[in-house]
Amino acid sequence: MHTNSEIPSDARVGVVGAGRLGTALVVALREAGIGVEGPAGRGEVPTGCSAIVLCVPDGEIEGAAATVAGAAPLVGHTSGATPLSALAPAGGAAFGLHPLQTFTPESSGLGAFAGAGCAIAGFTAEALAFAADLARVLGMIPFEIDDEGRAAYHAAASVASNFVVTLEAAAERVAAGAGLDPQQARQLLVPLLRRTVDNLAELGPEDALTGPVARGDEATVAAQRQAVAEQAPELLELFDLLVLHTRALAGAKV
Repeated sequence: MHTNSEIPSDARVGVVGAGRLGTALVVALREAGIGVEGPAGRGEVPTGCSAIVLCVPDGEIEGAAATVAGAAPLVGHTSGATPLSALAPAGGAAFGLHPLQTFTPESSGLGAFAGAGCAIAGFTAEALAFAADLARVLGMIPFEIDDEGRAAYHAAASVASNFVVTLEAAAERVAAGAGLDPQQARQLLVPLLRRTVDNLAELGPEDALTGPVARGDEATVAAQRQAVAEQAPELLELFDLLVLHTRALAGAKV
C-alpha cells in the first residue's frame, strides 16, 4: 500500500468501464497495492467494494449509477464536466475524480497518472477525502472544484489538450504546400511543439511567445496568410483568428 495513502489497507475499489481510463485505473490501483474489482462492463456490478468508480461516458453516468445502486457506500465518476448530482441514482456518498491527463490504449500503471493534476469533489467530507486520497495514491495532485466551475475547468482542459491536436493537424495540412507529407511534417513539427510546451511551462505565455506576430513582422504574416489561402483555404478563418489573439497576447507583454 502507498505510504501516503489514508485509504484503509482492507479497502477495495470497484471500477466500472473497460475503456482507456478504466483499464489504466485498474492496473494502477493494483500496482499501488489497493484491492480492485474490475473493470466491469456495461450492466455489471462490482461486489464487496468500499467504493465504486464509474469510468463511463458522461451520458451514461446516471444509468451506470442506477445499476450500482446500493453496491458501495461511496460512488464516484471520472467526468470533468458532469455534476455530482448525476450520481444520485447510486444512493451512496458521491465523489468526483477527474485526472487532468490524456490516456491512450498504451497508457498503463501508475506511470500513466504520476504527476498529473486531479480535479476532485465530494458531497460529503468523507467522499471528498476519499477522492483526495485516491488521487494521491495514484501519484496525482488533487485540487477541488465545485459544480459551478466544472464547465470552465473542462473547457480549459480541452483548449490545452484537444485543441493542440487540432492545431497540429492544421499545421500538417498547411505543410503540404511545402511538399511535406503528414508523417514528415509531424516528425519535424513535434520537436518544435515539445520545446514550445517546455518554454511555456518555464516562462508563461507572454514570454514564451515567439514568431513573426510577436516580432511585429507583418510582411511575413501576410506571406503566411497567402500560403494558407492557397494550400488550405478552409483554414484561413482559423489562421486569422489565431493571428488576432496572438497579437493580443504579444501586446499584453510588459
